[in-house]
Amino acid sequence: MTMVEDRPRVALTERAARRIAEIVAGEPGAEALRVSVEGGGCSGFQYKFDLVSGREPDDLVIEREGAVVLIDEMSVGYMEGSEIDFVDELIGASFKIQNPNATAACGCGTSFSI
Repeated sequence: MTMVEDRPRVALTERAARRIAEIVAGEPGAEALRVSVEGGGCSGFQYKFDLVSGREPDDLVIEREGAVVLIDEMSVGYMEGSEIDFVDELIGASFKIQNPNATAACGCGTSFSI
């Protein structure tokens, strides 16, 4: 996949950035939201969200609206071209990742396959 230089590897919506900043501000010691991809879930891979206090040298760092998101290099490979959003629906509020690399996803949107 060829990347356009001005296009981010992983994008963060304004809505998600605001919510992340709110969550991190309410957690003592937390500095960022770490998003990672792990094996598991009903579709083969699942997203994991953790509040963390520090960065790793190979992290992709996304900063917007006072929010910081960290993604390790292995997870970036699975998420290349994705967009992280925050949605508030009738079934609940959550972070949603629109991943163009996913060939299938579960109904709740937290696991996917490639």
